[in-house]
Amino acid sequence: MLSAGERLKALGSLITNADSHLRGIEIHKTSAIAAEKALAAAGFNCDIQTLDFFDVSPKPLCDAVLGNPPYVRYQQFSGSARAKGLEAALAHGVRLSLLASSWAPFVVHAAQFLKPDGRLGLVLPAELLSVKYAAEVRRFLLNRFASVKLVMFEELVFPDVLEEVVLLLAEGTGPTPGFELYQARNVAELESPNGSAWTQFTPQSTEKWTSALLRSEALDIYQNLAASDGTNTLLDWGETYLGAVTGNNKYFALTEKHAIDLGLGQKELLPISPPGSRHLRGITLTEKAWSELVAGGSCCYLFYPKTERQSAAADRYIKAGETMGVPKAYKCQARKPWWRVPLVPMADLLLTYMDYTCPRLITNEAKLYHLNSLYGVRLKEDRRKLGRDLLPISSLNTLTLLGAEMVGRSYGGGILKLEPKEADQLPLPSDLILQNAAAELQTLRPQLSIALRQGDISRVVKAVDGILLKKHLGLKLSELRILREARESLFSRRIGRGKRTHGAN
Repeated sequence: MLSAGERLKALGSLITNADSHLRGIEIHKTSAIAAEKALAAAGFNCDIQTLDFFDVSPKPLCDAVLGNPPYVRYQQFSGSARAKGLEAALAHGVRLSLLASSWAPFVVHAAQFLKPDGRLGLVLPAELLSVKYAAEVRRFLLNRFASVKLVMFEELVFPDVLEEVVLLLAEGTGPTPGFELYQARNVAELESPNGSAWTQFTPQSTEKWTSALLRSEALDIYQNLAASDGTNTLLDWGETYLGAVTGNNKYFALTEKHAIDLGLGQKELLPISPPGSRHLRGITLTEKAWSELVAGGSCCYLFYPKTERQSAAADRYIKAGETMGVPKAYKCQARKPWWRVPLVPMADLLLTYMDYTCPRLITNEAKLYHLNSLYGVRLKEDRRKLGRDLLPISSLNTLTLLGAEMVGRSYGGGILKLEPKEADQLPLPSDLILQNAAAELQTLRPQLSIALRQGDISRVVKAVDGILLKKHLGLKLSELRILREARESLFSRRIGRGKRTHGAN
């Protein structure tokens, strides 16, 4: 508000009467008082009310609305607070999902305070561009305003906050078919922005806005290839689902030694892929690899009594869990008996959905159950053998890796995360293309497996690109180069923010 006052002063709009040109709404009383004092000391007349923003009935009287809405995720954005937010958005025709974070209804509500030619300036999480629940907000912005502009930053705006942010600038009365995007290195660059660096993007009605980060020629190649007969999505291959949720992995996931010390037998244990995904570095999780994990002390067993009549050892462990308070965990409270973890189907492929480099598919040759640190993929019957053998290799191509950057979302530290519905959209070679390329991929399999275990993913991608994208999908070398540059641009952007975050810590 101090900045707004200084701007008004610079424009000659001095506040000389009793009616304030500046109005603030702040839910935290101490902050409201501090703001009033700071503004008064600077000579500005300002009306600051201590209220919940959603309790304020909007009137279209403002020339500009500025804000940095709270980024409260749906897990904490609950009860009456969420109800008021969703009702405020719905009152203006925007139906938000229960998964919406608090900033989403804030945007819709804030716009209602503007005059028809008014301007909106908000600092929002960059998930505005990518998350599914924000689709209604994106649609609202294009319908409501005549101009929508977004500023994204290569560097983190708030040094101690991992959240990536975007600056939303909207004005006038819409609709507008698209928005403009400016990619700045940091906040300081906004003092003298390059006017020619704004790019126009017209999204399809349901798609994310992440595509705007690509050059137009890269986006054309990507979209044409992803829509071709030679390309499917992961959903065409099978079903993606979250692993089993124990409610307390430290209790339910056991090492072999711990299980032996407890006196538990095989009837009370299930073999699992250990929690996490660090152990998944190759193409296949074999029985031999799992045995090595067992010998190395990984938590490779799930406590899972198969009958209501437990052994004395299992009964002792259940009572120990009760003493530890395990049944009080939310997921444990919601099931009976609390110690019976609901299993999910055994997966044909395991999928790492939070990864620094890229999501990975791994053949579940050892036939293990998996926990919620991984997704499982259950392949369609007519594609099972081909998919189990070759999807983990063939998914390591530039088209799929670029698709992951576009459909996924970036989290603090540079981590890329895919939700199940986002993973469903990953572009992959069709079954026909994979059949045609099978012999060549199988020939390369041993050396590519070694390269992956050595962490040399770029070598694998280059080899797979040559077989799938160039030879079988007919991509020109110049087109492949453009795709690689696009993927590298998004990847470097994400990883660069992660490195700067780690450096700051």
